[in-house]
Amino acid sequence: MAQIEKLSGIAFLAFPEMKNLLTAELAGRFDYGKIVESATVDGLSFTPFGTSSWYGDLLYCPDFKHEIFENVGNELPYFASTCMIEPFILRFESIGEAASALKEIQRNWAPYQYQLFRRASLIQEKLPYINLKTRKFPVNIPNSPMGLYTLLDDKTMLASALTNSPLPAGRIQFEEDHENPPSRAYLKIQESLSLFRAFFGVDFPKEGEKCFEAGACPGGWTWVLRQLGADVLAVDRAELAPSLMEDEHVHFMAHDAFTLKPEEVCSLLECEKIDWLLSDVICYPARLLQWIKLWLDADRAKNIICTIKMQGAIDWPLIAEFAKIPSSRIVHLNYNKHELTILIHNE
Repeated sequence: MAQIEKLSGIAFLAFPEMKNLLTAELAGRFDYGKIVESATVDGLSFTPFGTSSWYGDLLYCPDFKHEIFENVGNELPYFASTCMIEPFILRFESIGEAASALKEIQRNWAPYQYQLFRRASLIQEKLPYINLKTRKFPVNIPNSPMGLYTLLDDKTMLASALTNSPLPAGRIQFEEDHENPPSRAYLKIQESLSLFRAFFGVDFPKEGEKCFEAGACPGGWTWVLRQLGADVLAVDRAELAPSLMEDEHVHFMAHDAFTLKPEEVCSLLECEKIDWLLSDVICYPARLLQWIKLWLDADRAKNIICTIKMQGAIDWPLIAEFAKIPSSRIVHLNYNKHELTILIHNE
C-alpha cells in the first residue's frame, strides 16, 4: 500500500535555465540564503532531506517558512514556474499504486521529470487526462488546481496537490508560427494576454479597441494585436515590418514613445481612454515605472502590459514599487528571459 509522508517547507520549480535567478531571488527578495548545490550520486542529483536540495530544476527548501511571504505581499517567487506549497513524499510499489494514490487526493496532476522519464509517462497514462502538449493561441487558462509530482527513484515521488498555478508544471507553450510574425517577441504578448484574461477576466483585444505600443519595432506585439482585430498606434525610432507598415489599422510614428503625453496618444487614437497600453522597450526599470505612473495618474489606459527589462542585478526594492500598483500582477513569463512582466487592470 502506498505511504504518504508530509514534509515541511516549499519546493520551487525554476523556469528552464533560470535556476541561478531563482536562487538569487530567494536570497535577495526573501532573504533566504541557505541554498546549497546537490551532491551527485551515480549521475543523479541527490541531497538528503534536511537541507535545500536540487532535483533537476526543482529546489526543495524544507526550512522555508510560509510566513516569509508575508513580507512581500504573499507573492511567490517570480522565477519559479510553480511551487509545491504542501509537499509530501509518496512511497509506492507499482505504477498503478502510485496513480491510484494521486487520484484519491485530486483529479489533476502534471509531471515534472528530470530522470525516470518512461516510468513517469506510465504513471501519467493512468491518471485523468490533462493537455501536456503545445497549444494554439488563443487559449483559455483553466482555474482548476494542478498538482505536481516528480520521481526521486522508481518507488518514491515528491508531490504536492496544492500549487500556485493551474498550468502543467506552471508553464504554457504555444505552437510557434515561424513564417508570419516579425519576431519571436509575439509569444510574450500571447502569453501575457492569456494570463491577463485568467487573472482579471478581461477578454483579448478585439476589433474597434485602441492600443498604443511603445517601442514596437519590428512589430511582434503589433502583429498579434492586429491578428485579434485591434487598431494600433505603434511608436518607435525604426519602422515595423513592411506588412504592418502597409496595414491601414496600424498608425506608425517615428518617435520616442515615452515622451508622448497620454492626452496626445488618446487624441491620435480618437478616444478618451485607450484600451491597451503596451511596452516591450529596453529601458531602465525606474524610467518604466515613472512612465506607467504617468499613465495611471492621467487615467487614460484601461489595461497595461509592460516588460520590466533588467539592467544587471535585479533591484528588488524597485520591483516592490511596481508590485504596489493597485490591480497589478508581476509575472515571469515562460517566454521571458532576464526580465519580468507587469499586468495592470485599471478599471
